[in-house]
Amino acid sequence: MKDRDDFFSSTRPGDKVTHGTATFELPILYFHDEVFGLLYGADFRKVQALMPSDRLHPVRLPGGRAIVAIFAMNYLETTAGPYGELAVAVPVVHGSRPPFPLIPLIMEAGYPGFGLLILHLPVTTLVARDGGRGVWGYTKFTSDMLFTLTPEFMECRLSEEGTYILTLRVARQGMALRDRRPLVTYTVKEQRLIRTTIPQKGTQRLALRPRDSFLELGDHPVAASIRELGLSDRPFISRYYMERSGILPKGEVIEEGVHTLEGYYGHEREGTIETRYIV
Repeated sequence: MKDRDDFFSSTRPGDKVTHGTATFELPILYFHDEVFGLLYGADFRKVQALMPSDRLHPVRLPGGRAIVAIFAMNYLETTAGPYGELAVAVPVVHGSRPPFPLIPLIMEAGYPGFGLLILHLPVTTLVARDGGRGVWGYTKFTSDMLFTLTPEFMECRLSEEGTYILTLRVARQGMALRDRRPLVTYTVKEQRLIRTTIPQKGTQRLALRPRDSFLELGDHPVAASIRELGLSDRPFISRYYMERSGILPKGEVIEEGVHTLEGYYGHEREGTIETRYIV
């Protein structure tokens, strides 16, 4: 408990903000969540074409492929209320083009300019959508999520009003690693590139060439946009957290006059979330 108190110390009182249906205090505190995801190789030219700035460079794999990360987050306890989220993102470097493949991904926050460019970020509440778009320009839309967690795997099924989008399943395998590196995201709001540095702490398991982990895509427009990136048949890394906490502050504008990156808007509705624990 003391470690948790130390991590969140000096975060309150924060700044109260209102965007649409959302009124909350910044930074948002994430006390307890379930996070898991996969990394795939992708067509470099198609991924590069999505970059809103010439100073954003997709991280390459050996052989020249780009990387697409897909992670599901079940936020069980936060100061903005519980909700689900799924990120489709590209590991990038802002600034100089990396001279070697994979090194920025291995170093993550230790590599200058490393972060994740967020392409899609469906959530399950209007508060999360309005707050995310209003403060950071996160490409959020409301959706429906079914989380299934068993001793063998963690899974998220994503849909929108009955239209199937995708299923993400991550097998519980890999080496355990302590993680205190911040998560860095890049987003665009009103043609401004925003970098947000999110302190986090937790313990994750990481597996190379994981077995029994997969991404299945449906016929939804978001699924089609992911499919168009030419993902590899299998993921090359899986990650899931056994425990994790985070602090989401306001981001900083690092470039003006970049291209828009608004993502899919979806419909004006509350989403749904259901979690099934199977032992």
